[in-house]
Amino acid sequence: MTVPGRRSSTFIRLLRSGFTDPSGAARLLDADALSAVRADPVLLDALGATADPDLALLGLVRLAEAQRPEELRVLLDTLVSAKPLRDRLLGVLGASEALGDHLARHPQDWQALVTYEAADLHPGLAEFERGLADAHDPVQLRVSYRRCLLSIAARDVCGTTDVQQVAAELADLATATLRAALRIASAAAPEDAARCRLAVIAMGKCGGNELNYVSDVDVIFVGDSPDGEDEGRAVQAATRLASHLMRICSETTVEGTIWPVDANLRPEGRNGPLVRTLASHLAYYQRWAKTWEFQALLKARAVAGDETLGAEYIDAISPLVWQAAERENFVPDVQKMRRRVVDNIPAAQVDRELKLGPGGLRDVEFAVQLLQLVHGRTDATLHSGTTLDALHALAAGGYVGRADAAQLHDAYRFLRAMEHRIQLYRLRRTHLVPEDENDLRRLGRSMGLRTEPVAELNKAWRRHASVVRRLHEKIFYRPLLDAVAQLAPGETRLSPRAAGQRLEALGYADPVAALRHLEALASGVSRKAAIQRTLLPVMLGWFADSADPDAGLLNFRKVSDALGRTPWYLRLLRDEGAAAENLARVLSAGRLAPDLLMRAPEAVALLGDPEGLQPRTHEALEQEVLAAVNRAENAEAAVAAARGVRRRELFRTTAGDIIGSYGTEDNPAEEDHGALVERVGSAVSDLTAATIAGALRAAVREQWGDTLPTRFAVIGVGRFGGHELAYGSDADVLFVHEPREGVDEQDAAKAAQAVVSEMRRLLQLPSADPPLLIDADLRPEGRSGPLVRTLPSYAAYYRRWSLTWESQALLRAATVAGDQELGSRFIDLIDPLRYPVEGLGDDAVREIRRLKARMESERLPRGADPTLHTKLGRGGLSDVEWTVQLMQMRHAWAEPGLRTTRTREALAAAHAAGLIPTEEAQILDEAWVLATRVRNAVMLVRGRAGDTFPSEARELAAVGRYLGYAEGTAGDMLEDYRRITRRARAVVDELFYGA
Repeated sequence: MTVPGRRSSTFIRLLRSGFTDPSGAARLLDADALSAVRADPVLLDALGATADPDLALLGLVRLAEAQRPEELRVLLDTLVSAKPLRDRLLGVLGASEALGDHLARHPQDWQALVTYEAADLHPGLAEFERGLADAHDPVQLRVSYRRCLLSIAARDVCGTTDVQQVAAELADLATATLRAALRIASAAAPEDAARCRLAVIAMGKCGGNELNYVSDVDVIFVGDSPDGEDEGRAVQAATRLASHLMRICSETTVEGTIWPVDANLRPEGRNGPLVRTLASHLAYYQRWAKTWEFQALLKARAVAGDETLGAEYIDAISPLVWQAAERENFVPDVQKMRRRVVDNIPAAQVDRELKLGPGGLRDVEFAVQLLQLVHGRTDATLHSGTTLDALHALAAGGYVGRADAAQLHDAYRFLRAMEHRIQLYRLRRTHLVPEDENDLRRLGRSMGLRTEPVAELNKAWRRHASVVRRLHEKIFYRPLLDAVAQLAPGETRLSPRAAGQRLEALGYADPVAALRHLEALASGVSRKAAIQRTLLPVMLGWFADSADPDAGLLNFRKVSDALGRTPWYLRLLRDEGAAAENLARVLSAGRLAPDLLMRAPEAVALLGDPEGLQPRTHEALEQEVLAAVNRAENAEAAVAAARGVRRRELFRTTAGDIIGSYGTEDNPAEEDHGALVERVGSAVSDLTAATIAGALRAAVREQWGDTLPTRFAVIGVGRFGGHELAYGSDADVLFVHEPREGVDEQDAAKAAQAVVSEMRRLLQLPSADPPLLIDADLRPEGRSGPLVRTLPSYAAYYRRWSLTWESQALLRAATVAGDQELGSRFIDLIDPLRYPVEGLGDDAVREIRRLKARMESERLPRGADPTLHTKLGRGGLSDVEWTVQLMQMRHAWAEPGLRTTRTREALAAAHAAGLIPTEEAQILDEAWVLATRVRNAVMLVRGRAGDTFPSEARELAAVGRYLGYAEGTAGDMLEDYRRITRRARAVVDELFYGA
């Protein structure tokens, strides 16, 4: 842009001074009110030094235009000649649009910034009370409040006070305001004031002397009766005074509002009486209060009203606060409180939340308060309501490392300073970092970042937030390692008792054993111990986030003992970002995965490979198993090798399932639970098929070499054939053979029988590996019939004797091992049975329904809750599968999509064919997936199969964590299961039973 003459140089100078709208700034400088100073270079330089020069100049013009002529001369003369005033006034105008509005409405208030005496530099409660002394109504109180706020903001933006001092001054101003409001309320109702004693207790940030510019002021009211007064009438009078006090501060007038006074932290919250006596408060806290209420009381401070009554309240509740960590459910309550805060943040705002988001202010405050409650039981030096003072006391007492405390101190101060400057702009209650470029520029410049304010601000913010995100590692867990390690001279450490208290508060049920494990892992001067000291603070946090931290730590010690001498193990955990967290999740999620890992610790390497947790294909598994079998010296060694592959691959599958269900810091939990279930079912089924193929090869080779006298195939049925095996499922199979050319039928039958017997023997040999049970009870004639038949024998049986339930069982038949061509001919043989032309007749349908009803009444274990049994209970696996299978047998002859062995696939095909409405299909699918996940979870947690939820609390909690439920919400999980399966049963009643 080219501007001729003098205006061009002004434009360039304004641009260099930091104005974003030089043309607008030039017009403002030409305003008549600034004619006396517009050419003064000092003024322009001072405006350029503010957070927002354009805003500062606009505010100055508005202030000047509001002055009378003689007052304007004084303002401008003082502005040019007095640097302290110039910096203060322009600093405020450049940082706060709201205070600029106040000065335009009250043009004389700029003189509150003129004085520069010692008391003015760091005013206290007495100074603020004097500043509000002339306020006799709510409007005057607001004007006086803003005038005092103006002086606080001026010292803040000029750097005269630091962020902690600003927060303390704001709390003192709030205290003075509450006292003034109570004075006004008492003057309006002198009879009420005489009839009662009323104490105002500040909570939250006001109570902790660390208030924001704009924040709710949390209070609790305590009332009592003077001597001779009726207590009930006194409490009523105190309630009227308290209500009036709240309105004085909170209501909007011509001068706006001050801040809301929030009394919801009182006993029973908004449902409880506004004012209680001290005795009533104590009765509630001793009997009914929850953990979060004691955490809130940590900051309680008497600020207004009857000083004696306020002091009595603080003295009475203080012992209760410092005993809170001994309460039952303290740990899960604390975890729930933090999780609830995070969960309530709208997803679109999480990354901009300074207070509640990950790496935000609440993280530091919450962690410091937790440590105060844990260790303040025995150390009174920790009894502070101010976060930074408490953090300093924790470091001085050895509860937090000094270097870590210093980092957190700096991060907290930076984040609080950001919060202050964001709120100061419009004096609005917000904790969101702005998105607008100009707002970010002003914010950055107000923080002293002048070169590239937006880029520098974002970089500094992310750096400090990153420090806070790792705070649990730094202040919860690292001191635990110091407690069992050799420290430098002069360093303080946690005592064994304090370390035990902390472990207990973080969820470890046996802190003595936990400390023993830590000492074994991290003590000494070896390189291994040094790496463990780096890893363990992070690992301990991940363990504590599980349902069984003790098991996680114990399992980690076992794995570390087994692999400690291998050079790659600790290097993998240290250098591969995901490996350590993946291992922590796996080791603390239950018994099955750790048991598998203990038998082959080298499988931990899978956790560091991005593709390591993906199930392998059936072809790859079978190829590896058969190669291992061929290398073995005998059948026993061959099957041991095959079972070793199975063990490793089961670990891969369980680890992938756990990590997909829990999620990690970088990858959230898998949202498609159906995909998780199918991945597990396919992986376990493929692995079982490959293991059976290996056992078949081993049995044949041991007695007959490369060729069996008869062709032989294994047919999977039930969940095996449907690719839906759970971790604890048996392998349901049928065996079919066909004599080779020239082989006698009896000899072929004997060979086939011998192979089956040998396979079953080999797979059931005692071993540390998980057993693989082959169940052939679904064969013709059941246990009374031959284990293996020829195709003609199967055909003759099915033609003459087959019952409807046997045709239903064949719906999930598929070739899984052996001769594929023979298996295909078996499938061709049974297709007309399972997909009958024209579907099932009415008699067959009635028979299936009768059989299902009998099974429900007879097979459910005695004492089992039918609403929680995943297989045979209401709306469980059996209900859904029989409903789907009935549709297959009735309609698959005409709908090719129904000719599948997989339940979900058949359900989707039935929906696509219009056999089941969308909502009903979704209800059945949700119930089937949930019941399957519960069965998988029970096996993962307990290490043995089960069809119902565990009764032991920790195991139930672990199942809940796998299913995505937070700590302490097992009841919600059970209710959700009942609700989902109840809806499914209603669909089953309609579609299966025709109700």
